Amino acid sequence: MSKIAFNKTKRDALLSKLTRYLDRELDCEASPLQAGFLLDFISEEMGPYYYNQGVADAQTLFRAKLEDAVYEIEKPFKD
Repeated sequence: MSKIAFNKTKRDALLSKLTRYLDRELDCEASPLQAGFLLDFISEEMGPYYYNQGVADAQTLFRAKLEDAVYEIEKPFKD
């Protein structure tokens, strides 16, 4: 799996949300640098779990769609 990376606009938006959350919910002020370190930690350490869950969900969806598609191509037969 490739490293999770965000473009500057997305990263800035995520950092803004993270600093607001820390301040509002945890009464903890974080500088943009500190929030950046936390975002990197979350992305590197927890991101794979979210990614793998997304992959598992996609596999389940594809299996269901494939099964439906296979039934759709069945040819009826006459008795």
